[in-house]
Amino acid sequence: MNKKIVIIPTYNEKENIQTMLDEVLSYYNDLHILIVDDNSPDGTASIVENNMKINPDRLFILKRTKKNGLGTAYISGFRWCLERGYDFICEMDCDFSHNPKDLKRLIAECEENGSDMSIGSRYVTGVNVVNWPMSRVLMSYYASAYVRVITGMKIRDTTAGFVCYSRKVLESIDLNKIKFKGYAFQIEMKFKATLHKFKITEVPIIFTDRTLGVSKMSKGIFKEAVFGVIEMKIKSWFGKR
Repeated sequence: MNKKIVIIPTYNEKENIQTMLDEVLSYYNDLHILIVDDNSPDGTASIVENNMKINPDRLFILKRTKKNGLGTAYISGFRWCLERGYDFICEMDCDFSHNPKDLKRLIAECEENGSDMSIGSRYVTGVNVVNWPMSRVLMSYYASAYVRVITGMKIRDTTAGFVCYSRKVLESIDLNKIKFKGYAFQIEMKFKATLHKFKITEVPIIFTDRTLGVSKMSKGIFKEAVFGVIEMKIKSWFGKR
């Protein structure tokens, strides 16, 4: 049987973490969870550790000493999962903007339909976003369009953070050379997978903005994505995967 896991990075998610763990663990019998916590001062890690006493074989935590960016959190999680032999490795947010029930469709696209990477996409069948102001919807939608123009990727939702990777994708990408730490990390991973010519499929989802906790988006993260994409594309011309 294939080993499957979802990585959920956390920083100050005490309002969401218990419900998220309850839902994922109850929806699936064979899916493991790795929480990557960046030393949350609100006690998120303690909540996870209490749950680990009940589910020691399915729930794990990787505690980091400081908040050091979404990208580095996922890379730490990827390495942890690869070392332990997982075949399908998912990533999702803890704030319920990604519906845990959709994990089943993302995994099935890779495990049953042969995709190397599946993306929970907000834009593959229109604009499927709930509770965002129009300004943020437009910014996100046109950011993905900008990335497609610069990189040549055909992916509609290039900034999506709800993804299932097959093991061979993460083994083929040199994780030591992933540059971006913020949300541009999501773009970079998709671009590297495209350069390696993996089969990438977008699965339509409905994205719902968080109702509890605080968003981690910032102007610096947005700036990284805008200017970093150009640099990333230029380097690809010289074979720097």
